[in-house]
Amino acid sequence: MKLTGKKMKSMFLCMVLAVAMAFTVAGCGSKTESIETAEAQEIVLGDGSVKITVIVVDADGNETNFVVSTDKETVGDALLELNLIEGDDSEYGLYVKTVNGITADYDTDGTYWAFYVNGEYASTGVDSTPVNEGDTYEFKVEK
Repeated sequence: MKLTGKKMKSMFLCMVLAVAMAFTVAGCGSKTESIETAEAQEIVLGDGSVKITVIVVDADGNETNFVVSTDKETVGDALLELNLIEGDDSEYGLYVKTVNGITADYDTDGTYWAFYVNGEYASTGVDSTPVNEGDTYEFKVEK
């Protein structure tokens, strides 16, 4: 079989196309892995002996997970010490306005930080909720 110039060019282009497709497929796989790895990462804060999980959900539904190690008695004290929350003192306790640098201001836009303990709406304020090993505490922007 004799290869003409056109056939050689055609074979060469097919080989280049096949190599390019292989690189594209390999590149897509690595992107998926890096996204999965990023989603699985948690931010570790503190150096105490009790570990808790703190989940922050912003107004757009974006979630940030923290593993907090603390020796503080209350969730409020632990998170204030790490500058994860900020707020104003009120007659009912600490009114959390900022979590992880995100402010929810009811007076401005009708949003506030809702506080949950192990998936249930908290019956106590953040500054009177005790730290319990392994518990999950969640702050969600709500209207």
